[in-house]
Amino acid sequence: MFILRSAFWLTLAFIVMAPKSANLGAAAEDFSARALAAGQQMIVGQILANDCDSVQCIGGKALVAAALTASPSVGNAMQDSPIDPVPIPRPRPDWMG
Repeated sequence: MFILRSAFWLTLAFIVMAPKSANLGAAAEDFSARALAAGQQMIVGQILANDCDSVQCIGGKALVAAALTASPSVGNAMQDSPIDPVPIPRPRPDWMG
């Protein structure tokens, strides 16, 4: 009886509090992309704010800034990539039965 009562109240609470028309998956992807871009801009800004006198320091700053501003391309996930079908096993020899 306790489990049935708990299931009823949890279902009722979900129906009352659940978002009606929000696409949470798209919102999460958009939020993560914006957060990543903001973090990259902050890091590049901090690196470029430091004053350098040597050529090595200036070159290092340029490399880091170029690497952080270009976002890496994301390919298909391993689960989404096409998988070759499993090869058909060879038939058993007659002597194995």
